[in-house]
Amino acid sequence: MNLRTPTPGTFEPETVRSDFWDAPLQLTPSGHLRFVENPHGRPSRIPIEIIEAFKRGTGNGLLWLGTAAIDQPLPPVLGWWRGFAHQYIAATRLKSAGREADLLFIELPETEQPVATELSRVVLTAPIMPGAEYITPALLGDMWISIGFALHETLQSKNIGLNAYLHSLNPAWSQLGRVHFNLAENKRDTDTPFAFMATYTTRLSAQSKAQHLPLGQALRDYADQHNREKLLSLLMPVQRAAERCAWLRPLIESGEIYHPLRWKPAEAAQLLASADDLEQTGILLRMPATWHGNRPPRPRVTATIGSREPSTLGLDGLLDFQMDVTLDGDVLTLFEIKQLLAGTDQLILLRGKWVEIDRDRLKQAMAKLEAAETLAADRGLSFTAAMRLLTGMDDQDAADQAPTRDWAEVIAGPWLSETLRALRTPAVADLGVVPGLCGNLRPYQQEGVIWLRLLTGLRLGACLADDMGLGKTIQVISLLLGRKNEISVPKPSILVVPASLLANWASEIRRFAPSLSIATVHPSAMSTADMKNFGQHQAAHHDVVMTTYATLIRLPRLMSALWRYAILDEAQAIKNPVAKQTRAVKTLRAEARIALTGTPVENSLSDLWSIFDFINPGLLGNAKYFSSYIKGLQDRTDNPYGPLRNLVRPYILRRMKTDKAIIADLPDKTEVTAHCLLSRKQAALYAEAVENLTRSLEDADGIQRRGLILSSLMRLKQICNHPSQWLNDHRWHGEESGKFIRLREIAEEIAARQEKMIIFTQFREMTTPLADHLAGVFGREGLILHGGTPVRQRKSLVTRFQEDDTIPFFVLSLKAGGVGLTLTSASHVVHFDRWWNPAVENQATDRAFRIGQKSSVLVHKFVCRGTVEEKIDRLIESKRALSADLLSGADEVNVTTLSDDALIDLVSLDLAAVAKE
Repeated sequence: MNLRTPTPGTFEPETVRSDFWDAPLQLTPSGHLRFVENPHGRPSRIPIEIIEAFKRGTGNGLLWLGTAAIDQPLPPVLGWWRGFAHQYIAATRLKSAGREADLLFIELPETEQPVATELSRVVLTAPIMPGAEYITPALLGDMWISIGFALHETLQSKNIGLNAYLHSLNPAWSQLGRVHFNLAENKRDTDTPFAFMATYTTRLSAQSKAQHLPLGQALRDYADQHNREKLLSLLMPVQRAAERCAWLRPLIESGEIYHPLRWKPAEAAQLLASADDLEQTGILLRMPATWHGNRPPRPRVTATIGSREPSTLGLDGLLDFQMDVTLDGDVLTLFEIKQLLAGTDQLILLRGKWVEIDRDRLKQAMAKLEAAETLAADRGLSFTAAMRLLTGMDDQDAADQAPTRDWAEVIAGPWLSETLRALRTPAVADLGVVPGLCGNLRPYQQEGVIWLRLLTGLRLGACLADDMGLGKTIQVISLLLGRKNEISVPKPSILVVPASLLANWASEIRRFAPSLSIATVHPSAMSTADMKNFGQHQAAHHDVVMTTYATLIRLPRLMSALWRYAILDEAQAIKNPVAKQTRAVKTLRAEARIALTGTPVENSLSDLWSIFDFINPGLLGNAKYFSSYIKGLQDRTDNPYGPLRNLVRPYILRRMKTDKAIIADLPDKTEVTAHCLLSRKQAALYAEAVENLTRSLEDADGIQRRGLILSSLMRLKQICNHPSQWLNDHRWHGEESGKFIRLREIAEEIAARQEKMIIFTQFREMTTPLADHLAGVFGREGLILHGGTPVRQRKSLVTRFQEDDTIPFFVLSLKAGGVGLTLTSASHVVHFDRWWNPAVENQATDRAFRIGQKSSVLVHKFVCRGTVEEKIDRLIESKRALSADLLSGADEVNVTTLSDDALIDLVSLDLAAVAKE
């Protein structure tokens, strides 16, 4: 996720305001929690004390959340971290139970970490936040330890004991023991079938189990004056509970609270109804062991969707629907349902077990699902409606109301359940050889192709959100090849990409799937007249029709054609729902739609909505409904974004380089060529420079000719970088350089992943413009090192980049930074302009790819399409040894010995490959 201010004109009125900006807390790849500046400029609701605590370190911040901030209302993200920290504090305080309240001790008791399974469960409840992908059980274990260190240091600095410190922060921590209200079944007594007893904890057993005594024992143990304060502290939660629970006051006044009691079902029901109030005052409840989650079983209205495969596929496919009332998964008879609804007691005995019943909520739930059942019987239940019901998307109950979701559930039948399982966990299977594919797919890429085939085969949309460098392109190419081989009547697919990626896609398709026929509908490859006339008939002669977002807007015939797949690359381009290009791509007619993006959520959850409004229209509702739905989720106290995560999960496949299963399969260093298109201004200057060289060669020979060639090559490389580098006009507008445009696209994804990059250029004068350009992308300044940087400063610059998570990039001149530096905190290396000597480039790349590097390194080599850069890059790739002969770092540069015709052919501009937009 990229924390950036939305650009002017973005979709503002209905943009989802999640907890991102209310609590701008992000987790860095190195495992640190930190606050970032509010990019919207709105006043932050976060207390300054929390921000200052996190500045002292993650452990201190979590300690503050888990102690001093225990009663403060917080946004969901901070609330989730507070819950984790509170778990540590509670466990530590409970571990110290039994020590004297006035005993000063600095040494903390040992507090065991939660087991791995518990930490894994906690991970699954993590909220959507910047860096959420880095939350792992191991990370939480480290944070558990960091809270302990912070607490120990705090007690030492204050020279105070644990209980005294907690009491100074919040009276809720003043209890040395905890009072428990215990309820048990008394099956031998039909009139009073329940037993109640209040107990308190006195000490921990060797197995770390709390030891209980009847609360009445405290009156005897703490009877003397010396322990009166301890007794008052112990009974304080009971007094607070009596202020909230009217039924508890008579028990206290009569003293019955200190004795075991026989209870009728109505009295046990009172305890259940007061459970939340009792727990908020500090009293713990212990219910019969057969009651899961401290509550008796409840009857539930259960709707089963998709037991059989629908007759038609896609979002409009109709699924079967069946409603029952169940108890612990068993269907109740009509007579038993009438029994439940007829009485007035909240606890009734049914099938030999006590059942909790709220008749009003049960009736509401039945009415709601009966309406859906009637609709399904009449018109059928669409796949979209089924998924919304299944994940509670249509449940807009407010958090402070009595939600029917506690009394109703919608479950997937056998066919739908198996389908969703396959989508959520792509099978680890051998795809086999894809006929026509010139390359090998790694296992995770095979899984991606299988997943794409399954979704598109169901005519559902897909969002392939793999990390940069994991091969989204080859997975899509494999899908296209596979479908071409399987379908007897071919149907073309449309591929919409940013203009800067046209050359990349064309190159990758030619490389991996030369049998695929491509039509590039763009001014760089087709005349204006041919573009306007290009429609369904012309498309039928090709496998893939490729165009750009900007071109699509002007070609309604493309939008009205019928496609097998409509594929968007860099799909974050449609995050603004009201933009022309967004509206244009959403009108595309296709059997299935595919979005490719490394940042499905960039600034807010409205980005996610816009992508889903393309791939699966209607699944998340309209923008206004979705905004309201998100606000409702934020009011939920338990795993607020769980329903949304479950809803979108089948349609998003996200793999990251940080995943060990992926890293184990990836090479340590991956090199990709980033093809860039010249701007109009660059193309004009380049053509003029080639023309001047052609004229000058007529009268040049010997050393003069060699100097002319070298200076001309340098001029062409400068023009490829940016017109201002050659013109020296100090303008440096990003849109005037294809390389600057491509660099922004790559950097945006890196920024969203909170990763670091280093950028090499052979020109010192390029370092500052590049740094200024990238600062606008990352929203933070980076570092610069070139030949003019004092030697004594270089070590400190490297140290800052290695150790400071807030520094996102480092721009270096190749000669100054290409050797002798260790920059392993970067996982991306960009060669902005090519040195044309692989050995020199590899030496620079190894600043990041060296011992100490824990992440895969992705190397981006920038090449301008149709220029001398591309032609020499081909020479290097076709015969790398040739580069040492032609372009060595020796005094003699052999390229100067080429004939005039060969030289002009080498540097001439391939106009067909240059964009005209």
